[in-house]
Amino acid sequence: MSEDKKDKDTSAAKKAPDKKGEKKEEKKPAAEVVEAKEKSFREEADDLLRVKKDALGLEELPEEIKKKLEKKKIENEQKSKKGKKARKKKKREIKNVPVGKAFVKATYNNTIVTITDLSGNVISWASAGIAGFKGPKKSTPYAASIITRIAVGKAKEEFGLSEVSVVVRGVGTGRESAIRALNSNGLIINNIKDVTPIPHNGCRPKKPRRV
Repeated sequence: MSEDKKDKDTSAAKKAPDKKGEKKEEKKPAAEVVEAKEKSFREEADDLLRVKKDALGLEELPEEIKKKLEKKKIENEQKSKKGKKARKKKKREIKNVPVGKAFVKATYNNTIVTITDLSGNVISWASAGIAGFKGPKKSTPYAASIITRIAVGKAKEEFGLSEVSVVVRGVGTGRESAIRALNSNGLIINNIKDVTPIPHNGCRPKKPRRV
């Protein structure tokens, strides 16, 4: 009997420190487990976004421009909250627009890209100011490619746009890069039309200066 008691005591003594140790070990990795779960969720979300972008065939925006767009979005939300009464917008039915038109207005000071359906209703648009460009940077080819990506992204995600016929107006430096960006972001370009106004003899010239 004495031997049995001793065996029980020793087994109990062995189990007791193990339980304490187990509790301590459980407390330590709790934060680590939560962090690991959060990390996995973030990775999954990033993967889903990448898959969606790959499926749409969109180029990834630079981080600086992403931050600027987010900042602008927050500012717009704050402005709408400050307003006395927010006007109720009519809910527009989201329809599928596989074929549309892309209007590129490229001037010496700015570049504006507007995407419409075949009847001329605007689906999405973007200008250099929206992407956070200021001053002489607004008319650069880089700005044109970025704003085209923004406009195409919205049109593809919301309306499923796949084909466009391009109408170009103006002689700015961003016209060619805007057309290239339309193609590189997964849109099929059916035709390109240049509607830049040309003066046919134009206005009457000044009289020669008499000295």
